[in-house]
Amino acid sequence: MPLPIRILTVVPEEILRAGIRAIIESAEGLQIIGEAENESAGLRLFRKLQPDVAIVALRFGQACALDLIPEFVNGSGNSRIIVLAGHSGDAEISKALKLGAAGFICYDTSADELTAALRSVAAGRHFITDRVAQTLGESIGKEQLTRTETNILGMIVGGMSNKEIAFALDISENTVKSHLKNIFNKLGVSDRVTAVTTAIRRGLVRVDL
Repeated sequence: MPLPIRILTVVPEEILRAGIRAIIESAEGLQIIGEAENESAGLRLFRKLQPDVAIVALRFGQACALDLIPEFVNGSGNSRIIVLAGHSGDAEISKALKLGAAGFICYDTSADELTAALRSVAAGRHFITDRVAQTLGESIGKEQLTRTETNILGMIVGGMSNKEIAFALDISENTVKSHLKNIFNKLGVSDRVTAVTTAIRRGLVRVDL
C-alpha cells in the first residue's frame, strides 16, 4: 500500500483550515501532518516536517505569500507548494508560478479540485483550477508594465499626485505624465480611477488589506 501524501496547511483563517482538514481527512491517500496560522510558524513547520505538499495562503494580514514562496521553495527538498487565494489577479498567479509554486487555487475551489490539486502536485505536476486558467488566459497578449511603470502605478494606487510622484522619483511632471499615458494604454483605461481598480483587480500592485 503506497504511503499517504503528507500535507501541511499554512492558512490564517481557522474556518478555512478546518474545511481543508475535513476534505483531506475524508480522502483516501491524503494526510494532514501539520497546520500553521501564520507565515513564521508555517516556515518552521515546513522545514521541520518536509511535507509532500504545503498549501500556503496568499495573504497573512499585510504579509503576502509571494514574498515567502522562495523561502519555502529553497528549503523544500522535494516538497511542493500550492498557493491558496481568496481572489486572484493574473499578475499574482503568474508571479507565484514563476517563483516556484506548483499550483494555484482559490477559496471557492471544490473538494474534488482540491484533492486533484494535491495529488497532481505531489506527483510532480502543476495544477491550476479552471477559474485560474481563465484568468491567466484573459491576460494573454496584454503588454507588460515596466518596473518604473509598476512603481508609478503603485504610487497612484497609494493616492499620490503627479507632483508627488515626480518628487519621489526625482523626475519631471511631464515625464510622469508620459509614463501615465503608457500605463493607461497598456491597461486599456483612460483615467486614474479606472487604472487603480484595474491594477487591484489584476494584482499588478500590492495593496495591504
